[in-house]
Amino acid sequence: MTGVPGKPRILHGAFVEFGLSVPPLLVVFQYNPLQLTRNRELVYAPPAQPAPRATRARPNPAAPAPRPMRDFHGRKEFEDLAELRRQQLVTVQEESIAFDVRLDATDKLNEGDDVTRQLGIAPQLSTLELMVQPKGEGVLAGMVGDLLGKRQDFIHPRRANPPLVLFIFGRKRVLPVNITSMHITETEFSADLNPTRATVAVGLTVIEGNNAPFLASHLMTEAMSALNLANVGEAANVVIPG
Repeated sequence: MTGVPGKPRILHGAFVEFGLSVPPLLVVFQYNPLQLTRNRELVYAPPAQPAPRATRARPNPAAPAPRPMRDFHGRKEFEDLAELRRQQLVTVQEESIAFDVRLDATDKLNEGDDVTRQLGIAPQLSTLELMVQPKGEGVLAGMVGDLLGKRQDFIHPRRANPPLVLFIFGRKRVLPVNITSMHITETEFSADLNPTRATVAVGLTVIEGNNAPFLASHLMTEAMSALNLANVGEAANVVIPG
């Protein structure tokens, strides 16, 4: 409960490991990112070339040839844009996302939290680091697996790939991602040299396809686009050539 009636609840973003494992990996963002940088690249392949058009002979053979048109991926010969739309080939790359995760022990220290007083933000940083390391090589998981006699197949089998992570940013955006880069900058430390303030710059690649989290988020994107039709009246202010 907040002290202000009617004050909206502020949701926090998070990284959550997909699937059951030991220990589970979860980092709730203490502060939501100030900005997200989202990028998607499209690679166009040359379309099928139409038959060459007949050209008129130049009246003066000595005159210089006209400057050739720039060939944008083999599309200059198409006069019919509808035909070009049908024939041009494009590969849409998976979306990449980049942002900074900010960590600060000040609030927890003011609240008298014992773990923060002893370790600062090291637990959160350690969890982020484990999200980019092969989980099957973890010491704790191996010890538990040895106790159960199932070291090779205990919950999370040994493998070369790091954990698969869900990037949760609000109710409408739950995306399976691979963390492709992580840069940690520790800026303040306690007397025991435990980090108390840091910025973690992360780069993500969205795992697109028929998986349920991505499809649900993509469906929300389509729904938001449909709501944009409410602004269709603004098209009256656009000059469209006849």
